[in-house]
This record gives sequence, structure tokens and C-alpha cells, in this order.
Amino acid sequence: MNLNKVFIAGRLTSDPELRTTPSGAHVTSFSVATNRNWTDKNGERKESTEFHNVVLWGRQAEIVNQFLKKGALILVEGRLQTRSWEGKDGQTRRTTEIIGERIQLGPRVGAGTAVEQTSPQAPKEEMPVIDLDADEIKEEDLPF
Repeated sequence: MNLNKVFIAGRLTSDPELRTTPSGAHVTSFSVATNRNWTDKNGERKESTEFHNVVLWGRQAEIVNQFLKKGALILVEGRLQTRSWEGKDGQTRRTTEIIGERIQLGPRVGAGTAVEQTSPQAPKEEMPVIDLDADEIKEEDLPF
């Protein structure tokens, strides 16, 4: 049995840009930063950041473009995909991306301070879950 499944939760490093393929499919790609904190053997706190390239298709691409901006929290569930192409210099280039299958949006940026968001009087906002079949992606729709 094989499994190719990724879950990441982090912040967008820039505003997403929505594109449309020649066949009319919507696609967006963006980068998500995730942090890892630990204490080394000398007792010093350390932090490292990883950057993950994410590609979303269809309605999910539209939703991310409409509601998320740089710094917004997002949870992405998807699969890893590596693609290669020949650069202008003739060298073969490779990149590994997360092809998103489900997303959950974090709280809205500027929705209030952490104190306001945890207040018992504040209305609780449900995070939308977007679950679209990845079968709607066709090879001819790929922009690369």
C-alpha cells in the first residue's frame, strides 16, 4: 500500500494570485511558512522556518484568492507532486509542490485581538471546510 498525504498549517507568505487556464479552470499557487520551535542541548530556544509551495484548483483557488492575504492562517491537506521542466539556460529544473485537496481557513486577519476572539461574548465563527474531488483536474489544464 502507498500513501502520499500532507497536512500543513501555517501562514501565507504573499497574497495569492488567481490564474485561469486556457480551458477556463481556475488555479492559484502560493507559499506557506511553517515554524518549528525546540530547545537545544544547551537550553537555548531555537526556531526554524520551512516554506511550502501549494497549488489549488477550481473553487478552492477562488476562495483562497477572495478571502486570504499575506499572513493569513491556512490548513492544507493534499499530496506531494514533483514536476520538472527545462529552464531558459537548458538546465533541467525540479520542484516539489503540495497539490491541495482540502483546505480550512484560519481566523480573518484584523478580526480583533486574541482577547476579543476568546471572549465568551464573541460569536464563534465556524471555519469552512472545502472538499472538492481532485478528479476534476485535467492534464491539459496545467499551466506549466
